[in-house]
Amino acid sequence: MFYPVSAFIGLRYAKASKGSHFIAFINFFSVAGIALGLMALITVLSVMNGFEGELKLRNLGITPHILVQHKPGVDPSPTTFDGLEGVVASALQIEAEGIIQSSEGLTGVMFQGIQPDVMQQSSIIGQNMLIGQLTDLAKGEYGIVIGYALSNKLRLRIGESARLISSENSYFGPFGRIYSQRIFRVVGIFDLGSALDDKAVFMHIDDAARLMRSQTSKLAQTRLFLADAFEYKSVVQMLESQGYTSTNWRDQQGVLFDAVKMEKNMMSLMLLLIISVAAFNIVSALVMVVSEKQGDIAILLTQGMTRAKIMGIFLFNGIYNGIKGTVIGVFAGVLLVSQINNLIQLLNLPVFLSPEGQGVPTDLQWQQVLFLVATSLILCFLASLYPAYRAVRVNPADALKYE
Repeated sequence: MFYPVSAFIGLRYAKASKGSHFIAFINFFSVAGIALGLMALITVLSVMNGFEGELKLRNLGITPHILVQHKPGVDPSPTTFDGLEGVVASALQIEAEGIIQSSEGLTGVMFQGIQPDVMQQSSIIGQNMLIGQLTDLAKGEYGIVIGYALSNKLRLRIGESARLISSENSYFGPFGRIYSQRIFRVVGIFDLGSALDDKAVFMHIDDAARLMRSQTSKLAQTRLFLADAFEYKSVVQMLESQGYTSTNWRDQQGVLFDAVKMEKNMMSLMLLLIISVAAFNIVSALVMVVSEKQGDIAILLTQGMTRAKIMGIFLFNGIYNGIKGTVIGVFAGVLLVSQINNLIQLLNLPVFLSPEGQGVPTDLQWQQVLFLVATSLILCFLASLYPAYRAVRVNPADALKYE
């Protein structure tokens, strides 16, 4: 097979170990450092992506992606927004804060008056019902669907009653402020495994309006279900251009997701520094190779090889080590991500980050892997530039003076 002369000589230097054990030792640890750094970075990013995806799926399954306030004097119609790009479904909804009380205690909740048929089809809650269905919420029957965590907290079971007290539309009476309240019956229990399972209570939208002593048309907003909750900005801009005001999930959950994103970025930066250190070990190895091969360089120059090709020899030498470490690191990282839960089970480690204890959630994104590969190779190229520059500065007369 034909090789360019620079690649042929550079490959010989990279593979040579006899008479230069120390250089081979440094080369080995440069390759191992790049491989371990890439493996760790791919694994950590995949786990963080999986964790973020679980939060996105479960927390934002309860929190509305976007709530649109209706214009004054315009009857609410959810189909108004069905044509917006990124919106997969819409429904009328009433959302308010309140208190739920059982015989075991009381706690603050966010109750949502919903259209049960739309929520059953469009929300992840409908797919995670332990008992009952969202469609069991019938108008006028004052039923509620609560989370499994809230059910355990207040010792509420199917068919049992609880008092809901609304903080909206209260008024002053002879004995002070009087809040609107009503007895509801538990008709369903869901379990998303999210932090909001003990905070959300669902009821029929008309029952919510009666609890708040008002009309559905006056209180209802339109809940928009997005194909990707993170792509909310374009939808909000389209709504604003049409004169609508809205709130979105970032108002309630933005701080949490910002914290997760910052943690992922900081972990990536720290592990990228490991790759950088390993890549720049190539500098010390190549500098020693250049010092050792000064006689060879001088002979090649006197034989007519250009300085550009001399530089190419040592650039190829450094990049070869970078490619070798990168390939090993990517292969090991992808393998570890695919088998991480089996490995945890094999080692009997008590690590369960998913609900129901399925293990560590992972999401391997190939665009991230390609970015890491490109970054690793660029670092190795930059690390090879200085030794290659040192090689072309060799003076043949000085190098061969004592030969």
